[in-house]
Formats: sequence, structure tokens, C-alpha cells
Amino acid sequence: MEPCLLLMSPAEGEYESKRSRFLARAVPVYSEEDAAAAVAARRKEHFAARHHCYAYVLGEKNETVRFSDDGEPSGTAGKPILETLLGSGLHNTLIVVTRYFGGTLLGTGGLVRAYTAAAQAALEKAESGCLYRGNCWHILCSYNDLARVDRLIASLEIPLGQEEFGTDVSKQVYLVPEKEEMFLTGLNDATAGQALAMNEGETVFLTKEGRAIPWNVPSFVSASSDEPGKD
Repeated sequence: MEPCLLLMSPAEGEYESKRSRFLARAVPVYSEEDAAAAVAARRKEHFAARHHCYAYVLGEKNETVRFSDDGEPSGTAGKPILETLLGSGLHNTLIVVTRYFGGTLLGTGGLVRAYTAAAQAALEKAESGCLYRGNCWHILCSYNDLARVDRLIASLEIPLGQEEFGTDVSKQVYLVPEKEEMFLTGLNDATAGQALAMNEGETVFLTKEGRAIPWNVPSFVSASSDEPGKD
């Protein structure tokens, strides 16, 4: 499984042009049903708005791609939102932009700029993390070996989980397959075989600022689509 950038929680942004307001919301989704429900919820929340344009991508390799102009001139809303989303590198994400018309027509170029800016505003506030699959290991070492263990962890950029400091030091480390043997060999060498390493099992996790966050997500959508779909 290649590292996959995911949205960790919904995020919102706003853009205004000639009194038209563009309210953007970015949401993690894992199926077309999730996306449809999120768009429907947005329509219900902003029932007085004229347009609810959106784009979403699903799957580890963006196997499913959809967008909608929702009544705006063709190519002025859904596609710019989609291009912004694809440019972010996020997977399994929906961006819906709600427009409140301000009374002045913006033209096709103005609409493209506005929908792009609104989508970017939401993504700027979005919290994301890289998703990996690997094993969680429980490491137990003495305080005498702690500095060497920490240097090894830092040198290999190994994300950490929980840490406890008692009679000995206990650390959770999350290892992707390509770093597992290197870390375990390095741990043995650094501590002269004194540190204990226990495999707690396979897991899927996000990484953020050097920390690992166990992540329970549905399976990636496997449906394929040769071309981006317009709903």
C-alpha cells in the first residue's frame, strides 16, 4: 500500500466576489453513497442557496472521480473544484461549494476563479495525514539505552505511538514493511540485544508530525473510471 493522503476531519472555507458568497466544505468520504449524503446534507443546511457544486475522488488511486456544475455554466464550477482537489493530493475527499448569488453575473472566468478560491480556502484549513499499512511494535528498553533508541527512531523517521516511562521505557513504534528489518536490526545493535521488541500486529495508521494515529477506515473503493465523470 503506497502512502495515501487523507482528510482527517471536515473543513470549511469561504470566498466572496461581487456580493456572491461561495461557501466550501471539504469532507472525507469512502463511497459514492457517502458523497451523495454529504451533498444532500449541504443542500438541506443551505436550502436558500442557488447552487451546490461539488467534486470528489474515491480510492487509493482515485479510481472514481465525479464532479457537478449544478446549474452553473458548463466547466465553471465542478471541474475547477476537481482540479483543486486533485492538486491537493487528497484521496477519498469531497468538496462541495455552495453559492449565494449576489445579484451580479461574474462571467465564466469569474466563476472559475471563485469556485477555485473557495475550494482552496477549505483545503487551507483542512487537517490531513498520510495513511500507511504496517505493524505496531512494542519496544521496551532501559534508560541507559534510551538516547540510542531515540536516535535510531529519529534517523529512520519512525512514527511513535504511546510512550510510558516507568522502571524501564516503553514505546510504540509503527513500522512500514520496508523499514521493519532495518529498525529491528538497528535496535539490536544499538542496545547490544538488551531492548525487547514485541509485534502487536498489523494496523493501518496515519502519520502527523512524527506521531502515528491508528486509523479505522473502510476499504478503498475499487470501482474504476477511465475518465472523470460528470453527474
